[in-house]
Amino acid sequence: MSLDTQVISSISKEEGQFLLNLARKSIEHYLKSRQILFLDESQIPYENLKKKGASFVTLETKNGTLRGCIGSIIPHRPLYEDVIHNAVSAAVSDPRFYPLTIEELPFIKIKVSVLTYPQPLHYTDWQDLLNKLKPFEDGVIIKYKNHSATFLPDVWEDLPNKEEFLSHLCLKAGLPANFWKTGLLEVYTYKTISFQEE
Repeated sequence: MSLDTQVISSISKEEGQFLLNLARKSIEHYLKSRQILFLDESQIPYENLKKKGASFVTLETKNGTLRGCIGSIIPHRPLYEDVIHNAVSAAVSDPRFYPLTIEELPFIKIKVSVLTYPQPLHYTDWQDLLNKLKPFEDGVIIKYKNHSATFLPDVWEDLPNKEEFLSHLCLKAGLPANFWKTGLLEVYTYKTISFQEE
């Protein structure tokens, strides 16, 4: 895959802060109006955020309980637009949770993760796959036929054991837990640059 020069490759602290504010504003706007926030490119102060980018928006309660998480793996629209859409989806369309209410919003912490472009991880057998994975660093995508799933690098905090990590990822993709040992999985890895509200 050749990297499109219009795809985002790094992001500053100020840009990250802007995306956090944008995510919160997008959710609030949607919960009040049931409309997706529309911003013209001229309203975006950073050229970088107008490049194509892939993001995940994670919502947590103040005590750290997950309350929604939706994202994109492959960049297909400007990063600021991706964050707007994923923030709203994380709030109201994550099938694991009931939709967020406007009353809950002040008690929610938002995290925005910007993903680097996924790279194929070539491996010879399951031992080699385990050796090549970098816990706490790699986000991992697995694919087999019409099954696919991903875990962000944050998931290593809950599943630091590589075998458990892969087993849970297979289950998430609707595959048997030990399917990663078959050698049939396509595996891709990516990194994230994350920003979180205090």
